[in-house]
Amino acid sequence: MGQSAETKTSEDVVELATFYVGDALCGMDIVNVQEINKHTEMTKVPQSPECVMGILNMRGQIVTIIDLGKKIGLSSTGLSADCRNIIVNSGGEYIGLLVPRLSDVVQADWEKVEQPPANIGGVQGKFFKGVYKTENSLIGILNVEEVLKEEEG
Repeated sequence: MGQSAETKTSEDVVELATFYVGDALCGMDIVNVQEINKHTEMTKVPQSPECVMGILNMRGQIVTIIDLGKKIGLSSTGLSADCRNIIVNSGGEYIGLLVPRLSDVVQADWEKVEQPPANIGGVQGKFFKGVYKTENSLIGILNVEEVLKEEEG
């Protein structure tokens, strides 16, 4: 009986890949992350939405790079040595979310994740699945599907 409780607990723990967007600490379930790289040599796409930085070729795959800060209504991500592309697979297409810098992988107990407020630091709450409090920070858990869904419209 104790073992089933342990099993349940381990299933409720999610590993979050965390990163900064502006001053906000954000995270996403690590299972959504295909790869993280620092390629910044992108080809601009004419008449693309403002948040689309460009496209790049990743081992034969075309990856659209989106400035995550611009996309969710925070500050634009300037290209620097600390920038990274968090590559996710959305509907069979690879999308790179450009972030100013990475943080750690955090183990989060899903039962302790709270609903996001309607407005998190100027960002619409719809872009977040929840908020997780650690000892010294607050992590906004990104709803990757919602962020990318907006791209179609």
